[in-house]
Amino acid sequence: MMSEEKSLNFIEQIIEEDLKNGFPKEKLRFRFPPEPNGYLHVGHASSICLNFGLGIDYQSPVNLRFDDTNPAKEEQEYVDAIKRDVQWLGFQWAEERYASDYFQELYDWAVEFIKKDKAYVDSQSSEEMAKQKGTPTQVGTNSPFRNRSVEENLELFERMKNGEFPEGTHVLRAKIDMASTNMLMRDPIMYRILHKHHHRTGDKWCIYPMYDWAHGESDYIEGISHSLCTLEFLPHRELYDWFLDQIYDANKVRPKQREFARRNLSHTVVSKRKLLQLVQEGHVSGWDDPRMSTISGMRRRGYTPASIRNFAKTIGIAKRTNLIDVSLLEFCVREDLNKTAPRVMAVLNPVKLVITNYPDGQEEWLDAENNPEEEILTYRKVPFSKELYIEREDFQEEANKKFFRLTLGTEVRLKNAYIIKGESVVKDSDGNITEIHATYDVDSRSGSGTEASQRKVKGTIHWVSIPHAVEAEVRVYDRLFTHENPDGDKEVDFKNYINPNSLEIITGYVEPSLQSAQPEDKFQFQRLGYFCTDKDSTSEKLVFNKTVGLRDTWAKIEAKE
Repeated sequence: MMSEEKSLNFIEQIIEEDLKNGFPKEKLRFRFPPEPNGYLHVGHASSICLNFGLGIDYQSPVNLRFDDTNPAKEEQEYVDAIKRDVQWLGFQWAEERYASDYFQELYDWAVEFIKKDKAYVDSQSSEEMAKQKGTPTQVGTNSPFRNRSVEENLELFERMKNGEFPEGTHVLRAKIDMASTNMLMRDPIMYRILHKHHHRTGDKWCIYPMYDWAHGESDYIEGISHSLCTLEFLPHRELYDWFLDQIYDANKVRPKQREFARRNLSHTVVSKRKLLQLVQEGHVSGWDDPRMSTISGMRRRGYTPASIRNFAKTIGIAKRTNLIDVSLLEFCVREDLNKTAPRVMAVLNPVKLVITNYPDGQEEWLDAENNPEEEILTYRKVPFSKELYIEREDFQEEANKKFFRLTLGTEVRLKNAYIIKGESVVKDSDGNITEIHATYDVDSRSGSGTEASQRKVKGTIHWVSIPHAVEAEVRVYDRLFTHENPDGDKEVDFKNYINPNSLEIITGYVEPSLQSAQPEDKFQFQRLGYFCTDKDSTSEKLVFNKTVGLRDTWAKIEAKE
């Protein structure tokens, strides 16, 4: 059992109650059951962390089971991406299973249902069946085929399996209750005809089980003790249990379905259908576009597995659906990267700085610490020369007393280097500053121990030596949607809220140590934010993605609004 020191969420309380009532701990088994019809998103990440977290806490196996019952929408690409995402998050499954592993068993059970008059073949159109379904306040009416003989049903079902009928001509329905207050119990469909190639079973099957039929039975076959799913499946629980009632053997573990609330993330969408729409219509570059809420998108943007796991732990498990501010996820990312990301210097909006009294042709290699959060500090060498790039925002000809960066007549420290003083500027014919001229204090080098080096100045700015600077493409990402809940209003197309400024591509300059950066390497560009090397990066052209800023700028914008 779990330690009582930590407060338990309601799912853990259910498990603890089951153990207290005699359920054997060694029979606990969980599963994460994605449909391979798209890439996983941040909502799935919470479910992954819940199921695999329970497996870790209770030292119980967790299966990765693909509910692959709809070959029209499923692909091997999605299977591979899901496996990659789960492992990247830091989890390993006990067994890799597929609902398609059980197609024969599910079919054999369906035949038994027919023999027991618990299922029948319906030959109506989907429109006719929908009309007979009734409404939540009006009972349904029986299908004219509901009382077909067992023999006719068996023959038709086998012919459906053998591919003798076109799609849409027949379905197999469970015979339950067309007057049930739960509309899902009004003779739900168990099988439909699909002449589609399946990514695992090929063309062997011409009929495919519906999710509600395959899901609970797959749990039962695998000995899953607690089948955890999101709140929209709460009405399905009655059907889940009815299906199990028909086949349950008291000597086996009976799965228990329990539901938790989906956690939606602000300024994004977490519907695979809508994410697919964004990809297919070209609003993003693909499933792993760094603006997407997919796990692969977050990985490419530079989010860390630890930050996503910590986010899932922080928001916890709830019984009611709510909207989580994306700022909380960004806080978790920032908190983790602060501990792990090396500090480097990059200039993204450059202006040339010339140190007029620095010797022509001279260069120095200065010590710069990699990360002040390290227990044992490590250092790298950065080159310094007469001509540097600094951020254009770090200079003003005239400034008020609250501007602590470089101005004419004032001093600032160049990070890891010298104290300089602004002397003059060079402008083009339009009045734009093209060069800043400054002088440096020769004795003020950082770490030299001289009296001048310990002199306090109000500001410190970063820089890159122009002769050594490496040009890089920098992709600056903003939130994909301007509205915090873009699909909250069903009357408005969620794409109306796409942020036209969600991606800005700029040319920046980085220190030469980044020349060897590999895809997914993470850095703090000092004073600018956290960045990650993109997979498009090559030895000839570096590409970086902005992961997150050093602080939450959106909070200030929204506070003003």
